[in-house]
Amino acid sequence: QVQLVESGGGLVQAGGSLRLSCAASGRTFSTYVMGWFRQAPGKEREFVAAIRWSGGRTYYADSVKGRFTISRDNAKNTVYLQMNSMLPEDTAVYYCAADRRGAYVYRRDEYDYWGQGTQVTVSS
Repeated sequence: QVQLVESGGGLVQAGGSLRLSCAASGRTFSTYVMGWFRQAPGKEREFVAAIRWSGGRTYYADSVKGRFTISRDNAKNTVYLQMNSMLPEDTAVYYCAADRRGAYVYRRDEYDYWGQGTQVTVSS
């Protein structure tokens, strides 16, 4: 089992920045990819960004490319999501997830473990 705990959510004005953290514990060596997803009220959970533990290759949704940066600290088993130039449409609950296979990093159903989520609200 892998446990994921997100932190860093909150309220920010449009144009501002937030950094989310996701601390992983348990059998983290069994995971290949860490991802961030988000879910706005009335919408489906959508892919935001992902990163491979080994090599650090990153993937982004078009809607956040150039504004968000995903990174990892292998020694701390922690993944970060730096969010800059934030927009009201970035408002959502953000979830951290871990994938044991790493084949389809954009697909929500590929991820095996999920955190509890952290609320991010961007005011206009």
